[in-house]
Amino acid sequence: MIIGVAKEIKNNEYRVAIIPENVGALVKNGHTVLIEGGAGKGSGVDDGQYAAEGAVILSKPELFERSDMVLKVKEFFPEEYHLLREGLIVMTYIHSNAHPEQTDALLLKKVIGISYEDVEHCGGPPLGTFPLLRPMSEIAGKGGFIMALQHMQKMYGGPGVMLANVCGVRTPEITVIGAGNSGLGAAELAAALGNKVTVLDISAEKLELVKSRLPNGVEFLLSNERNLTECLKRSDVLLNCVLWPKHRRDHLVTREMLGLMKPGALIVDIACDERGAVETCRSTSHDDPVYVEEGIVHYCVDNIPGAFPRTSTYALCNATFPYVLQIADKGVETALRANPSLRKGLSFYRGLLTLKETAVKQGRDYTSPEDALGMEARVT
Repeated sequence: MIIGVAKEIKNNEYRVAIIPENVGALVKNGHTVLIEGGAGKGSGVDDGQYAAEGAVILSKPELFERSDMVLKVKEFFPEEYHLLREGLIVMTYIHSNAHPEQTDALLLKKVIGISYEDVEHCGGPPLGTFPLLRPMSEIAGKGGFIMALQHMQKMYGGPGVMLANVCGVRTPEITVIGAGNSGLGAAELAAALGNKVTVLDISAEKLELVKSRLPNGVEFLLSNERNLTECLKRSDVLLNCVLWPKHRRDHLVTREMLGLMKPGALIVDIACDERGAVETCRSTSHDDPVYVEEGIVHYCVDNIPGAFPRTSTYALCNATFPYVLQIADKGVETALRANPSLRKGLSFYRGLLTLKETAVKQGRDYTSPEDALGMEARVT
């Protein structure tokens, strides 16, 4: 198989979808790897490192024309749509539910699209359900708290509160909504600096699991209206780490609830679902990361891991490469039929939309991955 790796064009996105050792493994297995020139530069990987492992360096148009499968990190942008073609396998964080125009293009071009974020480890534990989200979620959670440290500083427009336990000064209070991987990452750093940390989740099982990994002194509460309201009143920083179901129109934190928060409080929406768990969330960029709604500062950058590209790239590729290798070695249809976890990530198949959440949110026709692949209904 010919595997191409495209350079990201999203603003302030420096990650890349493959590392040199992955290239070497693919070449050893008889595959051809094409790398767009400069694709790894932002992650500290130069073209020479890829070439040394057997990759061919070329331009974006050549890469898309020659590749059987193209790997990326972020979604496709309009200037890339013309490069897509029927039967091309694309594998990236597609986030189709948030980008209707991209959905149109992927359907029109009849690509085979696999979304990292929807690959699901069938039957796995709570913290391992989405294996290709897990490493980025952890980095997003930790990075989100680092951004909170920054934006609480006076020179960045904050109240000048240091998010740490300082002798003789009131200890800041941090609320983390969601006990998944990003919530764990955020709580881990917040607690390490001595803050009063509360973690909320609707699952007692998930709370018990993260409790075993966090220091004594962290508070764990079931997420309900009363507990959330009390946390909003006392928190200096609220970190939302809940991936909101794409079809829901209600919110955990409504616009009216912002009135409960103290002046100078900060919301960091790590999940960053537009009008999702936090009604007033709208995506921002690293160039212009914050805005104010109802007197509360919001930080809603939708690619926090992009600020730490070296760490993020290696963590991402460690997770994605086994699936990439399966597709390359077996062929995409065989790999999808054989691996139900990978099949969960199939979002587009030759003109069919195979991701139910996007179909529901955008009012489109839905075909199950099993039907699209011609599998029997009894397949798990």
